[in-house]
Amino acid sequence: MFLKTLKISTPTETIREMKFYTGMNLIIDNTPTDNKKLTGNNVGKTTVLKLIYFCLGGEGNEIFTGEENKKEIYEIVKNYLIDNQVLITLVLADNLEDGNARHIVIERNFLTGKNAIRKINGRQILKKDFEHALTAIIFPRHKVEKPSFKQIISHNIRYKDDSITKTLKTLNRYTTDVEYETLYVYLLGCVFDSGAEKQSISTKIDQEKIYKQRLEKKRTKNSYEVALAIIEDEIVELNKKKSLLHLNENFENDLEQLNEIKYRIHKCSSVIAKLEIRRNIIEEAQREMEQDISTIDLKQLELLYNESKEYVTQLHKTFAQLVEYHNKMIVEKIHFITKELPDLIQRINQEKKLMQELLQSEKILASKIAQSDSFEDWEHIIAEINEKYRVKGEYENIICQIEEVDSNIKNLETELKTIDSVLYSENFEERLKKQITKFNKYFSEISNELYGEKYALTFDKEYNKKTNRPVYKFSAFNLNMSSGKKQGEILCFDLAYIKFADDEHIACLHFLLNDKKELMHDNQLSKVADFVGKNNIQLVISILKDKLPDGLLGKSNVVVELSQEDKLFRIESTYPDAEHRGMLFS
Repeated sequence: MFLKTLKISTPTETIREMKFYTGMNLIIDNTPTDNKKLTGNNVGKTTVLKLIYFCLGGEGNEIFTGEENKKEIYEIVKNYLIDNQVLITLVLADNLEDGNARHIVIERNFLTGKNAIRKINGRQILKKDFEHALTAIIFPRHKVEKPSFKQIISHNIRYKDDSITKTLKTLNRYTTDVEYETLYVYLLGCVFDSGAEKQSISTKIDQEKIYKQRLEKKRTKNSYEVALAIIEDEIVELNKKKSLLHLNENFENDLEQLNEIKYRIHKCSSVIAKLEIRRNIIEEAQREMEQDISTIDLKQLELLYNESKEYVTQLHKTFAQLVEYHNKMIVEKIHFITKELPDLIQRINQEKKLMQELLQSEKILASKIAQSDSFEDWEHIIAEINEKYRVKGEYENIICQIEEVDSNIKNLETELKTIDSVLYSENFEERLKKQITKFNKYFSEISNELYGEKYALTFDKEYNKKTNRPVYKFSAFNLNMSSGKKQGEILCFDLAYIKFADDEHIACLHFLLNDKKELMHDNQLSKVADFVGKNNIQLVISILKDKLPDGLLGKSNVVVELSQEDKLFRIESTYPDAEHRGMLFS
């Protein structure tokens, strides 16, 4: 599947229409690098890559939010896209040379609700179904939930800092080893349909263990059982003392009623204890999460980051993004875990009201029963017994919950063991080794041809120190044992994967989107242009025109050429003073 065209339009006009070709495709920034007053960061060359990703399921707010601070909104761009009903149309094709080849037309705008356009081949798709629909049409043989569509194509689209500098870690920094395992097992063509199930089970096990830790925060299950046995003995002794008291002649009849009340008190106390434990755990988790919400003053850290950049050349610029993402996830978690609190509190109040009524009835009966000098002693004993039963109910419920958690963990571990017995079997591991050997044939040959280095992919089965569960961890390395060139390793990996996937009949995108290729040496760029031209691969790079190596233009296709006078969205024609209002790209 290749990029054919990308069109930016409104209901009344076409703003831009970019045509793509096989081989090297250039998105050029014409800003002169010798002019210190101008930079190449505001004309929209990276935004072209973002728009393609947007059509493939990315978020629209990426187009008008800051790279470093996601809370920074470029209102002019946002308002322009919304007010003018800007439509982005991406056309993909199986073959760019064959006019009869299958085409996929994807249309998206930046509106919401009923006004949102989210179409594939003219059919409107719900937001929740959009990624699934893309998977069905682009990767029709992929029938399982994981890896997701965006995970599969993550190495095809590299414009974010992490994906530009890391060969295999192309997903967000919160991605688990299990998720990467599922992704690369799939990419290597090893059939494993339980990736989503494994991830889900692993998450549930971790959640159950956290819940158990909260239950055992004060004491362990064994300690609760020991304490429960002591309380039961104390109840027996208190009942013996009570039986020795001299009470009135109607004691037995009244006692029968009192015992019924006591039973109901015990039952009610047990319910209250269980409900309050649940409420306390939720409220404690809520407080802990609320304390985790980052309230960091980013403005105060600006000077520190600027100084740090002088010493750490590859310092990531996603601190604000990390804070925002972290806070957003915490707020969502708080909402999820606290949604049952109102009903829970209402039930607790109802049970406590019932408890008060029962206690009042008990008190009345007690006064009828005790007509002798031993009444005060009897009343004291009854109070002690009731308290012991309350604590007994609390401990029994905690023990019950711990046992339930242990049972859940045991069952989940059994399910996971069944999945792992296939994934980590000798046959599967041997299959994985064979596929990596096939992949490395392309990886090493391509890297040697382009860079004079030989890169390879490998994997190890490692065990998590906390869980002792195995996981396949993949890594790339240099066979020449030299430091190599990271940019070269990344590009060669992506090129090798397309060749490998074609050979293994694995559906894949035949285009690669790369940002910031000014970091690559001139000779390598020229070699890469020759390579992709000969191998029917589409490589789209954004680059400053001043940084173009000699002869590269002759080997490449210019998709679009941008400048300070002709920015991507051409907003300046609509908002002439946009430059003075903080607009970074248009």
